[in-house]
Amino acid sequence: MARVTFVLPDGARRVLDAAPGRTVLEIAWEHGIGIEGACEGAMACSTCHVVLSEGDFDRLPAPSEDEEDMLDIAWGVTPTSRLGCQIGKRTYTLSTRCNVVQCLGDIERTQKLTHLMKICN
Repeated sequence: MARVTFVLPDGARRVLDAAPGRTVLEIAWEHGIGIEGACEGAMACSTCHVVLSEGDFDRLPAPSEDEEDMLDIAWGVTPTSRLGCQIGKRTYTLSTRCNVVQCLGDIERTQKLTHLMKICN
């Protein structure tokens, strides 16, 4: 079983066991970690954006082009940013540390993204 350490915006850490096949987003939801995931893991938004350590980022498979496109609209992106809904779908490392990104205005941004998705569909 893998372990995922969530580093919360206030600096607190939560170390959780992660069953194989569960994404970081799903693990966060199951344990009350404040990651939004407005599209419910469909990779149609960037509200599950997390920042990984360099070591964890390098151990994961490269993000897909679709994931990179979603990260282009995320707030606070770093070179080691990933979408929580994609980490764990293909593989798990023995341990992963995710820094939870908190953005003031997440609700407003989500409403804008939802509106944008309706226009595009």
